[in-house]
Amino acid sequence: QVQLVESGGGLVQAGGSLRLSCAASGRTFSSYDMGWFRQAPGKEREFVAAISWRGGSTYYADSVKGRFTISRNNAKNTVYLQMNSLKPEDTAVYYCAAGTVRGLPSRDYEYDYWGQGTQVTVSS
Repeated sequence: QVQLVESGGGLVQAGGSLRLSCAASGRTFSSYDMGWFRQAPGKEREFVAAISWRGGSTYYADSVKGRFTISRNNAKNTVYLQMNSLKPEDTAVYYCAAGTVRGLPSRDYEYDYWGQGTQVTVSS
């Protein structure tokens, strides 16, 4: 069992930056590939980024490539999402997820555990 708690969301102007954190409980955090997803009002949840269990590989949605960076610190049981050059269309609830499926999964059903989400609002 893994419990995930996101933090770091908030209100920011377009062009600004935010850093999301996801703290995990449990001693097996380092065995999970981790992902970030987001869901805007009235839209389906979408993939944002994923990082391999050791942190050596990452994968991004085209919409955030070059602006967002996913990273992890297994010693601190934490995964991060650095978001730069934010746009109003990035406004959403952001969720972190943990899964045992290897290969940087990008589909939500491939993940086993989810956090409660943190709101990110980007004003124009």
